[in-house]
Amino acid sequence: MPELPDVAVYVECIAARVVGETLDRIVLGNPFVLRSVTPRPSEVEGRRVTGVSRLGKRIVLELEDDAFVVIHLMVAGRFQWKERPQGAAALRLKGRNQLAAFDFSSGRLQLTEAGTKRRASIHLAQGAEALAEHDRGGLEPLEASFEQFCEVLDRENHTLKRTLTDPRLYSGIGNAYSDEILLRARLSPMKWSTKLNENERRALYRATQDVLVEWTDRLRAEVGDGFPKKVTAFRPEMAVHGKYKEPCPDCSESVQRIVYAENECNYCAACQTGGRLLADRALSRLLRKDWPKTVQELEERRGPSES
Repeated sequence: MPELPDVAVYVECIAARVVGETLDRIVLGNPFVLRSVTPRPSEVEGRRVTGVSRLGKRIVLELEDDAFVVIHLMVAGRFQWKERPQGAAALRLKGRNQLAAFDFSSGRLQLTEAGTKRRASIHLAQGAEALAEHDRGGLEPLEASFEQFCEVLDRENHTLKRTLTDPRLYSGIGNAYSDEILLRARLSPMKWSTKLNENERRALYRATQDVLVEWTDRLRAEVGDGFPKKVTAFRPEMAVHGKYKEPCPDCSESVQRIVYAENECNYCAACQTGGRLLADRALSRLLRKDWPKTVQELEERRGPSES
């Protein structure tokens, strides 16, 4: 799922192309992508775009007369910027992954979604109160003071992994960047949020801001004057996310992981947990007492052929 750095760059690139333009037409390739009934698309067509903003992981097209188009990309939703088609071709979208298009005189903003699961969504909202219903309420990490950041840490007692990725607590952070943040802070993803000492809190605060700023700048530089084309949660420059069994860039020990539901948590045991392996729910239940406790024990069990 695109997270704060990717969404921020999307917002900047879309804004550069559509602010001041009129939203002439909304074309729906899949009617189910539109999850609201009021206002209707025809009621917001013809309005000028006054701004583009980020609301958590959502992208908001702000229109005159207090109307909003709220787009949530979810896991596989992506944007493309294209030349605006003319004639009958402009009224239909070809391909199962073409969900919707927004036509402006400057071009077409197209919403696509890979795969077969249709999770991406569009909501049309009229008025600030209707827009606020889409705000999960999380603290903006790049706008927060250290004291505000800690206040949210103490609000609920969860693991740091869950705390960072909960949109009710922190805005815009997901599975990928939480892994990167926790490695930078040298903190276990399973450490309890309310059990951090002062130094650990400051390390987490600094790591959160540094990682998000660095990656936003990196993605911004990568796109330049163009439009984002390779929006992915798995990037070769990442330190631990998606790097299971690869060497940690800081200590060269193998990156470990915990698999749960449809996600996984990647971490370096040497840098984050004092060398202790975190229990994978499925495997640790299966192996029980045979579950290896350290990286060294795990490597010994794998043997030379699997190392």
